[in-house]
Amino acid sequence: MIRAAIIGATGYTGAELMRILLFHPAVELVAITSESSIEQRACQHYPALSGLTDLRFEANNPEKLAPQIDVAFLALPHAEAMEAAVDYLQRGVRVIDLSADFRLNSPQLYEQVYGRKHIAPQLLAKSAYGLTELNREAVTNTDLVANPGCYPTCVLLSLAPLFQQQLAADPIIIDAKSGVTGAGKKLNTRTQFAEANEGLSPYGVGGHRHQPEMVQELAKLGGYAPEVVFTPHLLPLSRGMQSTSYVPLTAGVSRQQVVEGYQQFCENEPFLHFLGEDIFPNVRDVRGSNNCLVGIHVDKECRRAIVIAVIDNLVKGASGAAVQNMNLMFNYPEEEGLRGIFQVL
Repeated sequence: MIRAAIIGATGYTGAELMRILLFHPAVELVAITSESSIEQRACQHYPALSGLTDLRFEANNPEKLAPQIDVAFLALPHAEAMEAAVDYLQRGVRVIDLSADFRLNSPQLYEQVYGRKHIAPQLLAKSAYGLTELNREAVTNTDLVANPGCYPTCVLLSLAPLFQQQLAADPIIIDAKSGVTGAGKKLNTRTQFAEANEGLSPYGVGGHRHQPEMVQELAKLGGYAPEVVFTPHLLPLSRGMQSTSYVPLTAGVSRQQVVEGYQQFCENEPFLHFLGEDIFPNVRDVRGSNNCLVGIHVDKECRRAIVIAVIDNLVKGASGAAVQNMNLMFNYPEEEGLRGIFQVL
């Protein structure tokens, strides 16, 4: 049995982790922390958890919690998570970090993108980038997983077949859209109902923090750092994410090569599903699930692939992926506890 704690459990990703872990057959959820809600019951914040747990939020005290747990899920803001990671790793606890603190390989790039100096640069080389489908061996053999960002998850899974087989050329143009939970639970004018409802608004244009993460990981797949133009938009949805990527194809690439590349890449993946050529997913098709659905169109005249993918930003884009990584770290089947957590309608 894996003994787990969620550090920073009152946010949306923390709530999703509770939902998944409480039904996981190999997990005992030992503790949930929140500095602002100490002694309050989990179901006071999320009534849907009523009858499932009696846990109360407590302060994050690594000295107290570490002897009781095997893994700590860090659902903390950027910069706070790296401090907690050091505290738990030093005490022999495995860490899955859902913040951005260990995603970028370069401490200089982290400081440039997130505006803070990294306090544990020595751990960047030891952490595994937790996009499970691409890094199974690294995730299995590490004590520190950097869970990917939600946009990079959607984009990287959908573009991996093109980059692995060197079928893609520059520039890559990515138009992505996310539900409002992607912005987190803190009060934000842009995500209030009156601002978001019946609207569609771009943000982070020309400088979103997930763009360097995409370039870094695509470079590992394709052997070069691609030119990526990434523009995210806010959808008036609670959850869900779609990316539409326009990818020039290298000279001589055929439609059949592209289609077969996706078929082969997705064939044995439990959560990555290729719908086919000219069959495209809807965000509602993945609501509450750990799935990523992908459809493509090959524009023969322009020699371009148009790749459309959807995920649930809170599950495959965060908490579900974290549990998938935990399963590998503790030698369980990666789909354990993640099958059947979806809504048909």
